[in-house]
Amino acid sequence: MAVPAFEQPDDWTEPGAHPVAPGVHRIPLVLPIPSLHAVNVYVIEDPGGLVVVDAGCPLPDSRAALSSALRALGHRLEDVTQFLVTHAHWDHYSQALTLREAFGTRVRIGRGERPSLEAHKAGVTGHSGQIELLRRCGAADLADEVQAFDRAQPQDPLPDNTPDGWLDDGERIKLTRRGLDVFATPGHTRGHVVLRDAAAGLLFAGDHVLPHISPSIGLETVPEPLPLRSYLDSLRLIRDLPDTLLLPAHGPVTASVHTRVDELVEHHRARLELAASQVRAGRTTAFEVARAIPWTRRRRRLDDMDVFSRMLAVLEIGAHLDVLVDQGVLDSSESGGVRVYADRA
Repeated sequence: MAVPAFEQPDDWTEPGAHPVAPGVHRIPLVLPIPSLHAVNVYVIEDPGGLVVVDAGCPLPDSRAALSSALRALGHRLEDVTQFLVTHAHWDHYSQALTLREAFGTRVRIGRGERPSLEAHKAGVTGHSGQIELLRRCGAADLADEVQAFDRAQPQDPLPDNTPDGWLDDGERIKLTRRGLDVFATPGHTRGHVVLRDAAAGLLFAGDHVLPHISPSIGLETVPEPLPLRSYLDSLRLIRDLPDTLLLPAHGPVTASVHTRVDELVEHHRARLELAASQVRAGRTTAFEVARAIPWTRRRRRLDDMDVFSRMLAVLEIGAHLDVLVDQGVLDSSESGGVRVYADRA
């Protein structure tokens, strides 16, 4: 999932299989989320069997749309030999698990997702990690709202979330006609990976680089301590590689990974500067800073956003403030379970 920092156009959600390169097709699957219309899955046609990057969510309409698009290409769901999943968010991972139950399809995901998958398997559900972080951010009332939101949601059981294999940083996945290089890109989640087909000039970017929105940071069952630092490091890693076509999980395919990475780096540079200025103006918690600054292109106020977006916004600012502490720009201390920030004199 991703913070709706920029409203997305609708033209990229047209159903069906859309060619993006020889033997590679994009299939958008609609999501039941107003601010995030669809998730792209990518079908790689290979003589050894179909390979699908990401999978969508396990809803009847999603499965039917994937099946219909594959039929248009002359394939069936059971022809998929493996799912390569960029990260463990439900709109990327969960349908792969249900299709594995039906067809025995192999499912692989980044090894860094293991802590969150094991915690979920042990019974940790909802946004318990985020609720704890919200209290640390000085947003106790919002934490209570999120807790109430979680309790009101139906808890549909998912199949065993253990993958059939892990994707490791530096691994090369050898298909019959192409090779995919795995790069660990923690930040959006600690185990996020991207897949790069250097010969074809393609980057299957998952939620790491998105063309119209800034990905959420650390929204996972077991958040890492400094997700924004990890995310910025991961952006630099991808920026140092030769440029390719951007195949994102949300939004249209675009011509240049580098162009969008530069925009995302600048976005976070500006947000870091803005967060620091708010602390210098006397705001001491992530919640106070988040309430003082505008959100989205429409420059909305925090109090005007829905509970889920407010949670993501406060946590994002908390991540920015923690990076500023890590950089030596701010100081921080704990007071009553709340982290407070001050300018480093």
